[in-house]
Amino acid sequence: MSSSDAYKRQIMQDLSGGNVESLDAKSTEIGNNYDNFDDFARRSSRDERKHLFSQAFKPERIPSSQMEPELQKAIAQIKPNERDDVAKEFLKQLGHRGLKDHDLEKQLGLSTHHASRMNADDVSKLASFAYHNHPDIFQDVLADQPALVKMLSNPLVGAALGAIASKWMGHR
Repeated sequence: MSSSDAYKRQIMQDLSGGNVESLDAKSTEIGNNYDNFDDFARRSSRDERKHLFSQAFKPERIPSSQMEPELQKAIAQIKPNERDDVAKEFLKQLGHRGLKDHDLEKQLGLSTHHASRMNADDVSKLASFAYHNHPDIFQDVLADQPALVKMLSNPLVGAALGAIASKWMGHR
């Protein structure tokens, strides 16, 4: 087990047993006593995940210099079918904003505009682009594809995950 995994586990344990302070009134409604992140991802509603991720994953909270390498690492670790789903969701959401997949391919230097043929580097570029330019889309995709969040391990990202964990484990 890597030290970042141990660090994340310790943060989750510390926060789940500690004092829980809500960021706003809505976050106190989110306390279904989830056992772990997989349980949270499986049982929570999309709205719950979106609300928590919107609080934690903001460009002003986690700088690009720390988020981009984290995204690359996380995307490389998720299963290929999950990576395809993440790519499809980014392309779909960005398409709703008028950004065509062919244009994104050229602008971001992607190897293809087909989500199912994208490699981890392509999906990382899409994720970074969304994180910087369309944080709401980034948060929506995380809410729809929570497997990506599980793979993030940077200490700042871990702290954001810890804040999330304190909410979903807070009523124990």
